[in-house]
Amino acid sequence: MEKRTDGFLINKGENEKDFIFGTRAVMEAINAQKDIDKILVDKDVNNELVKEVLQMAKQERIPVVRVPEGKLNRTTRKNHQGVIAHMSAIQYASLDNVIEECFSKGIAPMILILDRITDVRNFGAIARTAECAGVHAIVIPEKGSAQINSDAVKTSAGALNHLPVCRAKNLYYTVKDLKKMGLNIVSVTEKTERLMYEADYTLPTALIMGSEEDGISQELIGISDEFVKIPLAGNIESLNVSVSAAVVIYEGIRQRKG
Repeated sequence: MEKRTDGFLINKGENEKDFIFGTRAVMEAINAQKDIDKILVDKDVNNELVKEVLQMAKQERIPVVRVPEGKLNRTTRKNHQGVIAHMSAIQYASLDNVIEECFSKGIAPMILILDRITDVRNFGAIARTAECAGVHAIVIPEKGSAQINSDAVKTSAGALNHLPVCRAKNLYYTVKDLKKMGLNIVSVTEKTERLMYEADYTLPTALIMGSEEDGISQELIGISDEFVKIPLAGNIESLNVSVSAAVVIYEGIRQRKG
């Protein structure tokens, strides 16, 4: 089903994933400063209009993924002209502004960094916990993260409408900036003997959670200040990442309220 929203042609596909298709429509959306999650471009199309879309996306720091035509056709069978923009269901926040606001109020910020969490439902569940616990922001990479669409908002029980979400072009440099701002970087990883209770979360803190496949990337591990793990007593070696995030976040809240 299609409908007009703010003058743009929007397609409601499966799972209510909103997107705009066609080079001109996507260019108009970029010019109008619409919140675009990512742009998919046919890897075999390189005409002048597509080049203009790519240039505009680069200037606005919108992630672009070159894909086979078949992937675009699975999203819509209409005349997409090799370009589809997936729209974000939220408005992204400035991490600098979030940190500055916390410090101006005399609050030690607690930031949650998600390194390559790609499952939409896991992301939504993490956001729900983070908002309920009072986490000040979630940080995700521009590429390699779950798409923040209507499914994510639904899974978060609406938390994503209230919790600041910040996109980072490069998580490595973002973490380095957070260190300069005085935040203690705590990586939650199984590759340590130090339990999560031993970290001091009353400090300005950034918690890093990694992907379920291979954990936190080595470059982020290399610049972290502390490493903690969740104690496990059963036969299964790990928890779901959304559950892990909840456990560590609430240990932080327990310390801050204690």
